[in-house]
Amino acid sequence: MNEEVKFVLDSTKEQMQGAIKHLEKELTNIRAGKASPIMLKSVMVDYYGASTPLGQVANVNTIDAHTITVQPWEKTLIPEIEKGIMNANLGFNPMNNGESIIINVPALTEERRKELAKQAKNESENTKISIRNDRKEANTELKNLDISEDLLKNAEMDIQDFTKKYSDIADEHFKTKEEEIMKV
Repeated sequence: MNEEVKFVLDSTKEQMQGAIKHLEKELTNIRAGKASPIMLKSVMVDYYGASTPLGQVANVNTIDAHTITVQPWEKTLIPEIEKGIMNANLGFNPMNNGESIIINVPALTEERRKELAKQAKNESENTKISIRNDRKEANTELKNLDISEDLLKNAEMDIQDFTKKYSDIADEHFKTKEEEIMKV
């Protein structure tokens, strides 16, 4: 196989894998009703004038399916952590007992579950659009190469196979997340 064609195929596959990794990351940010430390991943805390991720100034754990605890390494940070959680606009109401912060994660309503499933569907669709764009770019690159018609057709078929494979993976991730969200 031509080196240029191999490069286009490899980079296209890499881009599509990157789109799937991005989808996985986005789907973990969509809450499925169970408390998880990941839910507070976006929280930033003012730590001596610097905006710092919560995980770098406190231990974040779950004690049951509906409760997250935040144990700061310095008790003086408790008000800043509470403010960071409120500013992250996650819909949580942090409570402080003087030692740590406790967050009760409310159970999801049916309406909220449907919204989250729709959000997961949108993420999946955006990933599939990205994959199709990767296919289009790769096909354009291939057409600009000085290669035989047969080699071009075979490379385009390989790219189509990648597109189908990674679109199917995106669909599977969505189905799994949707089941997780809709399970009461």
